Amino acid sequence: MLVHMGGPFWARKDAGAWSIPKGEYDPGEDPLEAAQREFAEELGTPAPSGEMIDLGEIKQRGGKRVRAWAVRAYMDVSSITSNTFEMQWPPGSGQMQRFPEVDRADWFDLSSARNKLVQGQVAFLDALADRLGVVEG
Repeated sequence: MLVHMGGPFWARKDAGAWSIPKGEYDPGEDPLEAAQREFAEELGTPAPSGEMIDLGEIKQRGGKRVRAWAVRAYMDVSSITSNTFEMQWPPGSGQMQRFPEVDRADWFDLSSARNKLVQGQVAFLDALADRLGVVEG
């Protein structure tokens, strides 16, 4: 399950415009608890319970470090409710507008997810396939 990034920059993009639910956490904060909090903020529902599969940590191009987990679960993603952010839009207009951090979520198989996911997070798919013993082809 991936989320499509919200806001005007991502509105008309699909390939490379999806992400795992994620966010920053403070030093000393438990990363898994932070991930579960961010999941709830971005989708409007608690993270599914179950055995958490640690997918490790990556460093994205901009320097942001992201740690991820997977859990075997199903949830209806047809009506998510995301938190919002504020930005000047249109640029240079002086007008501030609010946008959802995530505008939709959907389920993908691994092959499709590789096309949808922002390039910096594709390593999480490799880790998931490895942990589950999935051979793609």
